[in-house]
Amino acid sequence: MNSPNRPSHLQLVSGDAVNVPGAPVAGQPFRTSWTADELMAITFPEVRWAVPGILAEGLTLFAGPPKVGKSWLSLGTAIAVAAGGKALESIPVDPGPVLYLALEDTPRRLQSRMRKILGNQAAPRNLTLATSCPPLPNGGQEAIARWLERNVGARMVVIDVFAKVRGTTPPGLSAYDADYAAMGRAKLLADTFGVAVVLVHHVRKMGSDDFLAEVSGTNGLAGAADETLVLKRARGTADGVLHVTGRDVEEAEYALSFQPAAGVWHLLDGPPEDHTLGETRAAIARFLRSNPNSPPKEIAEAIGMSRDTVKRTCARMAADSQLCVDAAGRYRLPGTAEGTQSTGTVPTVPAVPKPLSTSENATILRGQSALPGVPAVPDKEHPHP
Repeated sequence: MNSPNRPSHLQLVSGDAVNVPGAPVAGQPFRTSWTADELMAITFPEVRWAVPGILAEGLTLFAGPPKVGKSWLSLGTAIAVAAGGKALESIPVDPGPVLYLALEDTPRRLQSRMRKILGNQAAPRNLTLATSCPPLPNGGQEAIARWLERNVGARMVVIDVFAKVRGTTPPGLSAYDADYAAMGRAKLLADTFGVAVVLVHHVRKMGSDDFLAEVSGTNGLAGAADETLVLKRARGTADGVLHVTGRDVEEAEYALSFQPAAGVWHLLDGPPEDHTLGETRAAIARFLRSNPNSPPKEIAEAIGMSRDTVKRTCARMAADSQLCVDAAGRYRLPGTAEGTQSTGTVPTVPAVPKPLSTSENATILRGQSALPGVPAVPDKEHPHP
């Protein structure tokens, strides 16, 4: 057992002054302007992915209603990345150090959740856990920066929840500016170290057609983030739908299933509507995805249901805006043009966007930030275990 006078692996401790990679030094400030030909002559490193196609380096806001399973998904992803396993039980990830700040959990609860997720697997040494951290403006930013310096090649930092570290609002700021400023310290860490920083957050009680509008707070939160993930409950057989949008990711929706016995989220095949619709509606949608503009008779013969059942169901789906129908009584999915055939399917594992091409006479640069550098901290650090 750890001595009360010594830091445990569940504590972040203060330490020596931080020399943050890429931060401004005397006489060498960040460069923030170029001529067009200079900028095009730079080759930037490819985006580093914590979870390919879903979670990239940069600042990510991960929101969802209370008790939807955000912490289970965050912890399971942290374990997968630290061990180099499969995120969401489906997506292979490269291994690397991960910091998980479980700021609403006790060590006992955290251990219990990890035991369920790990099963018979060994706990990864690359995963550092902490149940407390100062607010970012009051030492938390420096503490995280020190961990990132000690763990070169870190792939992800998860802060669960953001409200615990955002700090107090400076006087005189509008609500939007306060939210944007609160995100700035976490974004500086992400940009400076080239790591995915995930802030777990909540959504509003009132729903919206636009999932970004459901994020609690002003638009300053989502506006400052490089990526936003929203986990929502589904009414059908899927346990959740993960909405993804951002600067380096393809906007998409993924159906997820939660497995309580193992404590893990699993990525389901196909689009969310295949799992959130009733069985008959889902069968019709699957057929029309590859056979748009089909009449009820053709649909019924293909899926093995009676024509009357399919005809009534298609009419209800059209009334619910789940299908479109033309004057000849042929049905198609919304977004599919009349008279066209669609062969597209939704992949199980999301594709990683291709990096932009650059010129070859390049100097490799990591992303640069105009925010001020991480300040130095007093020399108080105990030796890190």
